[in-house]
Amino acid sequence: MAQARREDAASAAAELAVIADTIERHRERVAGLVTPFLGTERDDVVTSIHEAERQLVIAARALRRTIKSLEN
Repeated sequence: MAQARREDAASAAAELAVIADTIERHRERVAGLVTPFLGTERDDVVTSIHEAERQLVIAARALRRTIKSLEN
């Protein structure tokens, strides 16, 4: 039974690592979208993009914390 739980944890950790990496790639894409709006009157767009990027960072960190927890 303990072996199955370790395998389940390893499988979940691997899946979460893939998702965390995907989120990081999306974060980079989102961050790149802000450039054309910097220095314009569209502060609302800049703020929204930065907030979305921040939330993606938070999501990736949460997943990586979970992975570490599963590996212990």
